Formats: sequence, C-alpha cells, structure tokens
Amino acid sequence: MSEIDISDLLVSQSPDAVIFADLSGAIRVWNAAAERIFGFSADTAIGASLDIIIPESFREAHWQGFNRAIADSLTKFVGQALPTKALRADGTEFYVELSFAIILDNKGEPVGSVAHARDINERFTKERANRKRLKELEAGVTGLE
Repeated sequence: MSEIDISDLLVSQSPDAVIFADLSGAIRVWNAAAERIFGFSADTAIGASLDIIIPESFREAHWQGFNRAIADSLTKFVGQALPTKALRADGTEFYVELSFAIILDNKGEPVGSVAHARDINERFTKERANRKRLKELEAGVTGLE
C-alpha cells in the first residue's frame, strides 16, 4: 500500500472530523466524521467557506485569528484542543473541541489550515451544569456560616 493510500485512509476513516481549508478559508477536505458531526455532506462543504460551521458571533474573531496564523505560518494553539461553539447544518450551535495546525508546503510556505474536531456538546453541557450546581452548593454552605 502506498503512502498516499494510507494518508487518504487516515483522513477518511478518522473518528474525528478532519477539515482542511485553503488560504482563502475555503474547505478543501471534509471527511465522513465531519459530515456526521456538522451535518453537511462533503458535496455541500467542499468549496464552501468555513463560515458554514462558524457561528455568526464568532466569525470576526475567527477570521482575524485565521489570517494572522496564515501570515505567521503558525497558530498560537499548536498542540492544544480548545472547546468552542460550532454550527450544524440545521443552524443549531453546539460545542466542539478543536485542534488546529497550519499546513506548509515543502518550501515552508503555508497552503492552508487543518482542524480536527470532536463533538463534546453533551459532555461540555453536563460539566457546565455540574460547575453551576457546585457553586450554588458552595454559596449555600457559605451562607450558613
């Protein structure tokens, strides 16, 4: 099996969404997990702007960070998985964990950005509710003193 075949298989069968966007922010790679998580078919997503998965309220900050990372050939979030909100095809917002990297060609020039995404909506929502409840309980105990 060739190296290219393995690379294609790794992307297509990854349990996490793999999304590659070119320098303009147009989606060029969208795997099956991305289809499942975000609800957009590859036919719809490929060629579309990343805006299809970015909530309106986050877009300005996203594009500032994206353009800065492309210009610097580096993202400040290398090696980090960040929780954030994303947008499904049906318009609902949900929490994902994203990790990013700038992809460089063999001359060291940026060609785009790859993101790996995992749906953490249920876990994140439960953890947030637990933190809120803990604060309420702590406030109650403090009020008794």
